[in-house]
Amino acid sequence: MSQALVQQLKESVQDIQQKYPTPVKIGIILGSGLGAFHELVENRVEISYQTIRNFPISTVEGHAGKLVLGDFQGKKVVVMSGRFHHYEGYNLQQVVFPVRTMAQLGIQTLIVTNAAGGINKAFVPGDLMLIEDHINFLGNPLLGANPANLGPRFPDMSKAYTPRLREIALNAAKKLNLDLSWRIRCPHRP
Repeated sequence: MSQALVQQLKESVQDIQQKYPTPVKIGIILGSGLGAFHELVENRVEISYQTIRNFPISTVEGHAGKLVLGDFQGKKVVVMSGRFHHYEGYNLQQVVFPVRTMAQLGIQTLIVTNAAGGINKAFVPGDLMLIEDHINFLGNPLLGANPANLGPRFPDMSKAYTPRLREIALNAAKKLNLDLSWRIRCPHRP
């Protein structure tokens, strides 16, 4: 399995680099409602998931199903406009395959957005949250053999949501007068 995964990643990276050979440093996964963000990427190259070997196909309505590579705010980015979900019938290895592909493209930072519900009755549609932690009820996507070039067998999840990036997001929200007061707090963290 591990050699097959490494080969699949190589093929996907080749397909992407044929159309966009420039290294990227930031990966962005767009959740529902943010699909238009990719239009802000300058000098962009759009690649349909259907043309990338081994990539799943996004089946959720409103998900464009393409990678968008180019410049955003002076940074080289790769944007997933549409993503894959376990509830679509994909296994967890398929769900994380695009993230592994972006890692092979050279990203050092990953920004993930999503639309989520909550049980707090004070929440209203459109509230913004900055997630600091989560509880994984789905299972481990890192099953099977672990090729060394794909990263550690058990990555440190104590800072899965990088404190420095969360602080940048909070400061940006303050400057824009956006309320991120509904941040999810894990009881064992400050």
